[in-house]
Amino acid sequence: MPKHILTRGHGRALTRHHKIAAAGVAALGAAAIGFSAVPSNASTTTTAEAPAQTAKVAYSTQQIQGVKADVNSQLAGASVKVEEIAAKKQAAAEAAAKKKAAAEAKAAKAREAAESASRSAERAEVKKAAPKKYGDNLDGWIREAMSIMKKHGIPGSYEGIKRNILRESSGNPKAINLWDINAQKGIPSKGLLQVIPPTFEAYHVKGTPKDIYDPVANIVAACNYAADKYGTMDNVDSAY
Repeated sequence: MPKHILTRGHGRALTRHHKIAAAGVAALGAAAIGFSAVPSNASTTTTAEAPAQTAKVAYSTQQIQGVKADVNSQLAGASVKVEEIAAKKQAAAEAAAKKKAAAEAKAAKAREAAESASRSAERAEVKKAAPKKYGDNLDGWIREAMSIMKKHGIPGSYEGIKRNILRESSGNPKAINLWDINAQKGIPSKGLLQVIPPTFEAYHVKGTPKDIYDPVANIVAACNYAADKYGTMDNVDSAY
């Protein structure tokens, strides 16, 4: 057998052997690594896979600074919004307080006006309820009679009434005529303005006493009669 053939064959045999040995060593090394990674109380499984390489981690301070700036910006914006909300609430509270104060002032003014009107009404009512007092004399009788005449629309002036009273009775409310034609008929003239009983009854004004000798009632009835017959007592200058 040629020498070079044996040498080539021997070389191939050694090469295959070497490959098998290398594979075995690699397998044993992987198994050893697998066993060492498994806890003692856990079941073990052998693997022929090679451990994966750990990826390198890259760090960037520029990125962290950007995030920090963005966070600071957001915090600042939130702070401004909080301040704006607080300012709006404060303004709303002040506006509400002003509105409430204005309403209270208006209500107080309305109450004051109502109370003032009520006091005025009370004074007017008291004044109205309290009758005006007149003197118990010729002047007082004429003035009281005229206030009643005014309410009933009966004309007559102070001077015209007084003038006829002085001529008829000299201001005596109990005067009576017992000698004229009326006396002869049994109906003598009586009172300040010498009114006969039938005339007094016919022209008596409600609200005055039904007494022919009452000075006020006598004046009002006589003036009512004179207004019907002559237009007013002012037009009477003699017996009527």
